[in-house]
Amino acid sequence: MIRTGLIGFGLGGTAFHAPLIDAVDGLELAAVGSSRAEAVAKAYPGVPAVSPEALIADPAIDLVVVSTPNATHFPLATAALEAGKHVVIDKPLTPSAAEAEALIGLAEAQARLLVPFHNRRWDSDFLAVQALVQGDRLGEILLFEAHWDRFRPELSQAWKEAEGGGQLLDLGPHMIDQALVLFGMPEAVQGDVARQRGNSPVDDYFTVTLFYGTRRVVLASSRMIAAARPRFALHGRGGSFVKYGLDPQEAAMRAGGSVRDPGHGLEDPAQYGVLTLPDGSTETIASERGDYRRFYAGVAAAIRDGAAPPVAAKDALAGLQLIELARQSAEEGRRIPLA
Repeated sequence: MIRTGLIGFGLGGTAFHAPLIDAVDGLELAAVGSSRAEAVAKAYPGVPAVSPEALIADPAIDLVVVSTPNATHFPLATAALEAGKHVVIDKPLTPSAAEAEALIGLAEAQARLLVPFHNRRWDSDFLAVQALVQGDRLGEILLFEAHWDRFRPELSQAWKEAEGGGQLLDLGPHMIDQALVLFGMPEAVQGDVARQRGNSPVDDYFTVTLFYGTRRVVLASSRMIAAARPRFALHGRGGSFVKYGLDPQEAAMRAGGSVRDPGHGLEDPAQYGVLTLPDGSTETIASERGDYRRFYAGVAAAIRDGAAPPVAAKDALAGLQLIELARQSAEEGRRIPLA
């Protein structure tokens, strides 16, 4: 068993990491680094709640999972790697590309895994989109659009809306990662980043356009949109695919559902996307079963068997570099080519 220590028992720890670790063969949730001892004991009897420092220092812990505010990712991961642990970090890997590069170098020097939690590669709808692209159902893709919107006009007290957070650093890593999985690195990037709620200390709107020759990839998110835009819209020489609604896994896990439920990861057929062909005919495309357990199963295989990690740290680094270029582009009002 790979003894796993989880640092952080907020939303990410309780709704994502702890239940996924608990459900994957070969992993054991051995300790939680949190001050919420009562909550840990109620959810996972027998699992001790300790300080992050004690968890990292424990020689029996093989894997450390960091699910804490952004600014703490780099120091906690650095300490864990220096202690000889493998490390998983929730997105963003770090707040900056420079810190991500430093962590990658440290992980290589320590011969330990550093794996970004880009679980959205296993969203039900993204798996369907990936199959369409790989199967060339739409021919050459000319326009790919992804939207991830909310309607939150009031500021919350969450750290994600404090300095060091923001919409682009919160959802951008997932959305950019999905684009890179499909199309690789672009030739250029253009960003539009704004604070549309006047009292917001961080950005709450972004549109990032990635350029690939004649193809455009447009990734957009706002906290001030009440009417849903398509989650995915793909337009190619052979037709279009449009889909609304989000993968159901997060909502189910936040509501206390189990990843072991028979219907977990299955999308409501009413949310399936529609493929429209040039002759006007349509076909409903069923979303695949989403399953974030595949991420942690991949981590276990990488530690135990030497398999490739489910997400490469350099992929997260590439995403952070694009986020920084998008911010620069927004500030300078121009498209920025990649070196």
